[in-house]
Amino acid sequence: MDENAFWQLIEACSPSVPDPEGDELAAALTARLANGPVSDVLGFAEQLSWALYRLDRKEYGDALSSDQFLYTRAAVVAAGRQEYESVLRDPQRFTPYATDLVWAEALLCVADNAYEQLTGEEWDRGTRYSYESYSNTAGWTVT
Repeated sequence: MDENAFWQLIEACSPSVPDPEGDELAAALTARLANGPVSDVLGFAEQLSWALYRLDRKEYGDALSSDQFLYTRAAVVAAGRQEYESVLRDPQRFTPYATDLVWAEALLCVADNAYEQLTGEEWDRGTRYSYESYSNTAGWTVT
């Protein structure tokens, strides 16, 4: 799954009603991925980890706990490509997510749940980029 396919999937699965915690989006993504090949699940996990990694920077999460920062970054991804790219261009756009603690924790379980539904086994996830908070050391380097 390339970056464009990832964002198209997010958009296609986004609910038409408010989904403040991203639960509806996560359920729709899981259902969609569980009906496809395992390679789509792995590709989704890679793209999600890359998107979260790119937001793992000091200017976004300096005042948040590691869990708050992770769930808030997930909410930015859940908001879709346009919002995500806007936040990357202007860190001030991240402020409402951080101050209002807008979370989409459920997004983090999508690949695991879809994989288990497809294979009947737990997935021992390994992605190229870690999405855990503070793993992007370049994003936390003081300049």
